[in-house]
Amino acid sequence: MDFAYDDETNALLEQVGAFMDAEVFPNEGRLREEIDQLAADDAWTFPAVVGEVRAKAKEQGLWNFFLPGYEGPHGRGLTNLQYAPIAELTGRSIQLAPSAFNCAAPDTGNMEVLHLFGTPEQKEQWLEPLLEGTIRSSFAMTEPQVASSDATNIELSIVRDGGDYVINGRKWWITGAMNPDSAIFIVMGKTDPEAERHRQQSMILVPRDTPGLEIKRGMRVFGYADRDHGGHAELAFHDVRVPASNIIGGEGEGFAIAQARLGPGRIHHCMRSIGLAERAIEMMCQRAASRVAFGKTIAEQGVVRDWIAESRVRLEQLRLLVLKAAWLMDTQGNKAAHTEIQAIKIATPATVEWILDKAIQVHGAGGLSQDFPLAEWFAGMRTLRFADGPDEVHKTSLARAELRKQLR
Repeated sequence: MDFAYDDETNALLEQVGAFMDAEVFPNEGRLREEIDQLAADDAWTFPAVVGEVRAKAKEQGLWNFFLPGYEGPHGRGLTNLQYAPIAELTGRSIQLAPSAFNCAAPDTGNMEVLHLFGTPEQKEQWLEPLLEGTIRSSFAMTEPQVASSDATNIELSIVRDGGDYVINGRKWWITGAMNPDSAIFIVMGKTDPEAERHRQQSMILVPRDTPGLEIKRGMRVFGYADRDHGGHAELAFHDVRVPASNIIGGEGEGFAIAQARLGPGRIHHCMRSIGLAERAIEMMCQRAASRVAFGKTIAEQGVVRDWIAESRVRLEQLRLLVLKAAWLMDTQGNKAAHTEIQAIKIATPATVEWILDKAIQVHGAGGLSQDFPLAEWFAGMRTLRFADGPDEVHKTSLARAELRKQLR
């Protein structure tokens, strides 16, 4: 078993690392200042520094690392295994780096949907601008009135009317939707409530400026408005009319497309989260070595050493599991990696949340404050236990598969 990265990955890691040191980390303070100003102005555009860093990354060809199999002028088309350490590196500056390289959710997942299932016309109109980075996008699936952990519950209606579809319903926690640059929404709803349970749903493209689409409010996560990623919005659709050609993949294909989208999305989240945890461990060690309590540094306290050791052990285990999932996706397909994808989605948020908790504890009251990013990271990591499916759904599905395997 070879744990070394290939030459292309190593070269890219060196390039991305140098760019992070030169352009990303030095601009984190400015990003925070601009986010605070946006909050004061109640504005949702991306901070100016994001656009500036994005332009420099694109100029250097550090752009669209994801999307396996993509062959075109706007990206690298790395395999999942090649992308894993790159995504981990970007996770060390989670608010800025993924967007800087045009590798931020939900755009990545939406580009994958259009790449795999879009018509040539849909790709030209929406995929190309997304790959170029001239627009952003949102994915609208979760609804406030139903348990959206079961995607078959969704109630938003998509009704054919001549050459159009008419859309009515509500969505919430739609990432990026508050940002006016989010020009296109991939919306999941029901086209045939009488069809077989997993064939009732469809996905359809809804441009932001379509009459009847109302962006009602931004949602907050533990008090954080997430302005660096365009917020999380509640939406209402009032007789929204779009051409029938906006359907993605055909009626009844929505559930299958959602599953295809969420697999890569889950592993991308996990890859970035590992990088975030690595930085949290660094911060924990630096803080522990610099603070004195009861006559010795915090780093000399047994309980803190236990936290540091446990953090390293848990993170190394997690990284190996994520790399295995990436390797399986590349060599045997996403379906064959289903168990591992579920496993990393269960393990990653809990593991990284635990590490962040200990890093906050080592930082004392400062760890709860805006002077360090740990509390905001913790809030973001807690959301991953819901994003792309809650823990309980993945555990139930994983246990069901294990029972079938063991009892057959």
